[in-house]
Amino acid sequence: MRSNTDDLMSDINVTPFVDVMLVLLIIFMVTAPMMVQGVDVSLPEATSKALPPSEEEQLVITINKDNQVYINDFQVRPDILREKLIKILDGRESRAVYFRADRDISWGMGVHIMSEIKGAGIEKLGIVTEPVDRKEKEPGQKAKS
Repeated sequence: MRSNTDDLMSDINVTPFVDVMLVLLIIFMVTAPMMVQGVDVSLPEATSKALPPSEEEQLVITINKDNQVYINDFQVRPDILREKLIKILDGRESRAVYFRADRDISWGMGVHIMSEIKGAGIEKLGIVTEPVDRKEKEPGQKAKS
């Protein structure tokens, strides 16, 4: 006869695995908000529809309040912006660019950068804005539905 001490134990102890997973979950929950990237820009407000999501990575030109110009998250000098855009667009199908500018930049700076963008052969130039908060409307104005 076999004794109970000769049988192999076939149970797996998952407690350490669950402990490690919970610790990792907490670490990622704490660090995820810190991983937000981008250039800090105070966008002007406008009423418009949101754009549909796209498969291809969007090309975004940004000017912050210090008049620094960025292509996506990479800072470039305004005088070489056109050259950089021509090189970037050389291998892309889409010739669309989105333009984000801080509301406090001078109008002349914004027009100059838009001129450089169009000079690089951009076919579509979209301007990124913040949606108007309907609660902050003036009392005499009606909000569109």
